[in-house]
Amino acid sequence: MVYYRAVGEIPRKRHITFEASDGAPYFEEFIGEEGFSSTGSLLYHRGVPANLVDSRDWSLGDVSTEPNTPLGPRHFRLPELFSDTVTGRDVVCHRRLILANDDVRISYVVADSPSPLYSNGVGDEVVYIESGRGVLESVFGSIEVSAGDNVVIPRVTIHRWVPVDVESSGPLKAYCVDGSGHIRFPKRYLSEFGQFLEGAPLCERDLRVASGSAEVTGPEASADTEVYVRHRSRSGLAGSIVTYDHHPFDVVGWDGCLYPYAFNYRDFSPVVGEIVQPPPTYQILEGRNFVICNFVPRPLEFHPQAIKVPYYHSNVDSDEVMFYHAGETAARKGSGIGNASVSLHPAAYTHGPGRQAYLDSPTMTQSNEMAFMVDTFNPLEVGEGGRACDDPAYAWHWSGRGPRTPS
Repeated sequence: MVYYRAVGEIPRKRHITFEASDGAPYFEEFIGEEGFSSTGSLLYHRGVPANLVDSRDWSLGDVSTEPNTPLGPRHFRLPELFSDTVTGRDVVCHRRLILANDDVRISYVVADSPSPLYSNGVGDEVVYIESGRGVLESVFGSIEVSAGDNVVIPRVTIHRWVPVDVESSGPLKAYCVDGSGHIRFPKRYLSEFGQFLEGAPLCERDLRVASGSAEVTGPEASADTEVYVRHRSRSGLAGSIVTYDHHPFDVVGWDGCLYPYAFNYRDFSPVVGEIVQPPPTYQILEGRNFVICNFVPRPLEFHPQAIKVPYYHSNVDSDEVMFYHAGETAARKGSGIGNASVSLHPAAYTHGPGRQAYLDSPTMTQSNEMAFMVDTFNPLEVGEGGRACDDPAYAWHWSGRGPRTPS
C-alpha cells in the first residue's frame, strides 16, 4: 500500500518516548519493506515486541512438488480435497498445496475454526475468499471478509482468520497465493506519487482497510501467546512456533503506508472493447515473477463478428493458472471445469476454448463468469493437494480422445 493512515494513539513525532496517561511506556515497532528504504508502518505496543520465551519446530506437512511432465494442461477439482462436513480445520494449518515454484505457492483450504496467530516471513499473501464469511484480525486491526474478496496481507504481519456465521454462511473457503516477495498494484495504474490514475480499473474508494486498533485486554493480554511462523531456510521453507510473553495484539495505535487491505472483484471495472481484450486488462496485482488477474462479469465485445471467448494462445513466457469462482464458464463447456476448479495451462502449450464454444461465441452478449488467475514467469510444479484432485482426462477434452492404445 502507498496510502498513509493513522489509527489510534501515536506520538507527535517518530522515535520519541511515548507513554500512557498513567505513565506506562509504549514500545515502538517498525514494519518496513526493503530494509528501511521503502513502504512501512510504525506500531505502538504496550509490551516489548521482541519478548520471546520459547520457540519450537512447526511441521508444514507435505510441501513437496513434482514437475508437470510429460507436458500437458491440468485440471484440479478442489472440492474433492475437503469433505462437506468440516470440523476443526483453519485457514493457516490446513491449507493444501496445489501448485508452486520459487516465486509463488498456491493453496486451498476449507475452514470452520479460528486459526492460530500466524506470520508469513517469506512474502506477502493474497487470499481470495470463495465463499463464507470471516474476520481477518491482525496487529493493525480487523477486516470483515466475504465471498469475492481479494485480501492482501503484508509479509510478517501477525494475524489470524476467524470464520463467522458458519451455520448460516457455510465454512470459509479460501484460495491462498503466497509470494516470495511483495505483492503490489501494477505501476501502470498509479501516478508517480502512488495515486490511482483516471482510467484505472480500481480506485482508493474500493479498498477496505483494518478498522480500530488491535488491542487485546484482560488476562489474555499478559498470557504467553504462540505465533505460527512460516520462514525461510537454506533448504527452502521452514516452520516455527514462537511464544511471546504477552499477546501481540497489544497495539494502541499505528501509522504508515503498510497494512492489510481487501477489495471485492465486484468493484473491479473491466475494459470492454470492439474485439476481445487481452488478459493484462484484467490484472489487479503483481508479485515477483507473477501477476494476478480478476476476470469479472461484463458486457461482451460489440463487433458483429467478434470472437467473444479467449482466442487460442500460447503462453510462451508464462504458466497460466485459473481458479473458477462463480458463474458460467462458456469457454470451458464440456471440459469438466466447474466452480472451484483450477486449470493449469503451461508455457509451450497452446490452449483456448472448445471448438464449439469458439464457433458459437459471436452470438453471445454477456459474460457471467468470475475467475481468479495467476500467471507465473517460471514453471509451476504440482503439490500434494494438486496430485490428490487431478483430473486425468482433462488434457484430451479438446480433441475428444486420448492416447491410442497400441494394437
